[in-house]
Amino acid sequence: MPEPSAGERRSLTVGVVAARTGRLARLGDPLAYVTGLLRPRLRRLVNGGREYTVRLVERDSRSTAEGARQAVLDLVHGEGAGIVLTLAGTQVLPAVADTCEAAGVPCVSSTFPWQVYYYGRGADDTTPFRWTYHFCWGLDAIAEVFADLWEAAGGQAGTVGCLWNDGPQGTWSRHERHGFAPAARARGHRLVDPGAYPEPAADLAAHVTAFAEAGADFVTSAATGRDLALFRRQAAALGSPPRLITCSRWLAYPPSVTSTGERPAQAGVATLVYWTPVHPYRSSLDGTTAGELAAGYEQATGRQWLQPLGLAHALVEVAAHALRTAADPTDRHALAKALAATRLDTIAGPLDWTTGPTPNIATIPLAGGQWQRGARHDYELAVVTNRRVPGLPCTAGLVPTG
Repeated sequence: MPEPSAGERRSLTVGVVAARTGRLARLGDPLAYVTGLLRPRLRRLVNGGREYTVRLVERDSRSTAEGARQAVLDLVHGEGAGIVLTLAGTQVLPAVADTCEAAGVPCVSSTFPWQVYYYGRGADDTTPFRWTYHFCWGLDAIAEVFADLWEAAGGQAGTVGCLWNDGPQGTWSRHERHGFAPAARARGHRLVDPGAYPEPAADLAAHVTAFAEAGADFVTSAATGRDLALFRRQAAALGSPPRLITCSRWLAYPPSVTSTGERPAQAGVATLVYWTPVHPYRSSLDGTTAGELAAGYEQATGRQWLQPLGLAHALVEVAAHALRTAADPTDRHALAKALAATRLDTIAGPLDWTTGPTPNIATIPLAGGQWQRGARHDYELAVVTNRRVPGLPCTAGLVPTG
């Protein structure tokens, strides 16, 4: 087939919204790194025999919902972005997706439990979104993995203290249909929920006391590093530290991201594992392995790899796939249709938007991990349960939180 001439080439713009300033800036590092890494590799792509030039253009969300909305509008109206990518931020990610939905621009996002993304933004089982697509795990999947961890630590169903805030994390964890709680109870665990605490927390002694009185061996949360550190101090002072703490959200990231200026809140905490250097996945773009991506990030930045790194890379893979397979990559409707039909093996694992659990959503499986003393970093994320992720090795055994 002859090479397309310069006159036949057209330009495609992929917009990237990442936090580069503000409180989420460290969580924006993986997406910013991947954007820089892949920009030179995606300058050209071919769809239907026609070659297109591709631009990856990044804008800062400033770690706020308003900054996220402005970033999308700048990308769409100022840069001509035909598809937008983003991850991270309880307020920021929905703001990006909602702005894209309103503007009629395809969006792909990740690192946000899919029930909160889907139902929390107003969709339901019969009325999906038109433009916005997401891949992630669910609150029910977190509960299943945490139940695996509780049972590994206790040998049977137990009593679990729920340290849940008054924000979206706590509200959706409690949701009786789409939340964490019903899935955990279905495994036979008794949940003790003394009520929501305001974030940031000033005092969690009432939660410590309630858990001790209920005989809770385990505590589960989605706390910030600061708030979990406060809970652990108060539990130790009252002589009632839990046997095991399971925590998602911020505690899925290395201590350097959630530093409290003392012993890391992560120390001994068990958490969800969605991507590591030992995951058995490769990039659909060039065959890069999970281990190679993590090593390259650490070498280039001097910082410990973060789990969102693999998902950030997969975002770009999905965008490239949609641009290559759409009936017309310059047409937003065609791109949205291509996303809805996407089935792709990525560096974050196999993604399939054709099978649900709802329209607009592809899921990724979770393993269980624990922050343990490491050889290369003070604390490293060990894989301690793996039955839900084929081919993923366990790298350590589970130990009490202490």
